[in-house]
Amino acid sequence: MQHVFDAFSLGSLDAMLALGIALVFGVMHLVNFAHGELVMIGGFTIFLTAGLPWPMIVIIVLLVVAIAALLMERIAFRPVRGADPTTLLVTSFAVSILLQSVAAIIWGRRAKGVDFASGLSEPVTIFGTRIAIVDLVSIGVAVVLVAGLAIFLTRTATGTAMRAAAEDFVMARLLGVSANRVIAAAFALSGILAGAASLLLVASTGTIQSNMGLQPVLVGFVATVIGGVGSLVGAALGGFLLGVLTVTMQVALPLEARGYRDAAVFAIVIVILLVRPSGLVSSAALEERV
Repeated sequence: MQHVFDAFSLGSLDAMLALGIALVFGVMHLVNFAHGELVMIGGFTIFLTAGLPWPMIVIIVLLVVAIAALLMERIAFRPVRGADPTTLLVTSFAVSILLQSVAAIIWGRRAKGVDFASGLSEPVTIFGTRIAIVDLVSIGVAVVLVAGLAIFLTRTATGTAMRAAAEDFVMARLLGVSANRVIAAAFALSGILAGAASLLLVASTGTIQSNMGLQPVLVGFVATVIGGVGSLVGAALGGFLLGVLTVTMQVALPLEARGYRDAAVFAIVIVILLVRPSGLVSSAALEERV
């Protein structure tokens, strides 16, 4: 039971990261590697607001990261929106390195301890098993965010426009969909997901640093590829699957081999992609290109 909760907790976090990347890719065909720096911005926002009541910290972090995502789109990506994918990719790397460097100049590169929601590390007993509260919170937050995102995409005009743009951006614009509004909405939603991920990460680890977003964005990207690039359902599925694989390898491998856990996980990822090159849930456009 402990391992099941660990797997779903880690999978929930990976799913949030993958969804944030998949949202932007869906409308811009941009793999935004600067998404990890949104997580970092959320972490340092927690650091700066330490001492405030935790509900206020949560609201401030989500707002700050969403605004940072909107500024990132307006300043860095909108001017090169019509460029080829390589230019967009290089731009995302440039933004990532710039934000990491700025954070390192201001706060240094050493990890800093943060006392945020430390009570979430306390365990509760469920079915005779002691489960950390933060694991339950991670699962609950992921369920709420995924459900909320699904409602937004299917029940609102902006969500419908985003889905139309993801299917055929040119045709959506010809039918009157505002490109600026749709792309800004995608970045804002990705910022909210990144902010939620940063809150859960800091609550779990109690530390922040300038490069704290590097590993999460790589995990989110891998989860997106496993699930199927361009599919939001696939991104969420890929995140949960990656979390399950990670915990399974941690449990199944012998003690002396657990240092190679990530190698084993990515070996399985390679096998999955050999069998399903376009991911577990492929978008129609991607299937046509494959």
